[in-house]
Amino acid sequence: MRIAIVGAGSIGLAIAWRTAQAGAEVVVHDPDPGSGASRVAAGMIAPVTESHYGEEALGPFMAASADAWPDFARELEAASGLDVGFRDVPTLVVGVEDGDRAEIDRQAELYRFTARNVEPLTARAARKVEPLLSHRVRGGVLAPEDRAVDPRVVHDALLIAAQRAGVEFRAERVEDLSALDADQVVIAAGCGSERFVGEPGEPGEPGEVIASHGGVTGGATELGALGEAGSGAGNTEACVDLAGARREDASAEALRWQLPVRPVRGAVLRLRAVGDQPVPRTTVRGFVKGHPIYIVTRESGEIVVGASSDERGFDRRTGTAGAVHDLLRRAIELVPEIAEYHLDEVSVGFRPGTPDNLPLIGRLDARTVAATGHYRNGIALIPATAAAVAALLAGKDDAVPAAFDPLRFGSPREQRQRPLEGRDQRAEVPFAGSGQRSEAPFSGAPESRVAEGSDSTGVHGPAQGSEVADRTSAQEADS
Repeated sequence: MRIAIVGAGSIGLAIAWRTAQAGAEVVVHDPDPGSGASRVAAGMIAPVTESHYGEEALGPFMAASADAWPDFARELEAASGLDVGFRDVPTLVVGVEDGDRAEIDRQAELYRFTARNVEPLTARAARKVEPLLSHRVRGGVLAPEDRAVDPRVVHDALLIAAQRAGVEFRAERVEDLSALDADQVVIAAGCGSERFVGEPGEPGEPGEVIASHGGVTGGATELGALGEAGSGAGNTEACVDLAGARREDASAEALRWQLPVRPVRGAVLRLRAVGDQPVPRTTVRGFVKGHPIYIVTRESGEIVVGASSDERGFDRRTGTAGAVHDLLRRAIELVPEIAEYHLDEVSVGFRPGTPDNLPLIGRLDARTVAATGHYRNGIALIPATAAAVAALLAGKDDAVPAAFDPLRFGSPREQRQRPLEGRDQRAEVPFAGSGQRSEAPFSGAPESRVAEGSDSTGVHGPAQGSEVADRTSAQEADS
């Protein structure tokens, strides 16, 4: 079985590694491996604190992936020789005002549905767990089973592990899927997935796949178990497309499928402690006057602070000085020591969002599979996604939860007729006890749910100063 993977982000590399381990012949196409979201992600593996109202269907898949991470990390370290920075440390969620604490209590009700340990903490108890917390903190909750990894090292390790497993890499951008010698296509192109479309065909027929230059491939195949290339009947070639390419318009009204994935931009700060400066020993998440913030510490002494969230297409500029100021100010309100760290980097990445914030994983037609739209949770979902896609290619059609069906939003025409269906259209909701209005924390990315063409920019108006709309965590890993 030959698999062509277009795109070398962490999700694509994990699929390449797993399928190569199963005996497939794998080729990865990417002009610049790791240049996408994998280099920007914070690396939180958070089945508890990444639980959001309206996204309950993601819970079991997220939990399974989180449970798989310890063994996955050990196997990856053994295969690559790199320490991926897996940290089995708890996550604290804290607030600095009464309204913040009230919102945390509301979120804690959802956290408890994860069937994992969630411990309410007084302010004194929270500071005992994390001594660097500000004395302004009003308490919160502890999620002892949430973890974190270093996503940049994870990507490097996956690259090495895949190479050692026999994966071939070609430094090229694929413009035409028909140019690939492949019978199966799996599209997991992150924010660029929408550029690939399926032409009309009878149900069960493979249809045709149009790439960026209008190239077309066709031909039905049967999926067999993964094995040695050409080792017997039922083995087929497959193409896994994970390119970080931009969306290209498809004007045909009768197209059978198109993936509704869009870029949600996020800025993330990387700081560094110097010498014997103390660093947080836990992952700290919290609210400052209704605005969410996270602080993730690496074993190397790096501290990641995030994140802003807005929809401005593929604008890779780092944003305004106000955005950096707001992130730093909120982080310092929770952990004052952050004011003494060195600011090493301001980076921007793009979360691949979907209308309901759930990933798109599953079969589009007899020859095409989607594996994209992981939004905030790309790094967390690496083990589960790689296993599910490998199983799907091996003929196990029930390997992926039905809630992730990539056809659930209908045809391109139907998507255009109801562009907001499945999205939370509430721009703002009252924040309990804060005296101001704020979008519902931990409920997805409200800015990212504004219809295309809206005048919402993700930046507050003059009455609110330079506050940037950073309502959600920048957690993503699709290429």
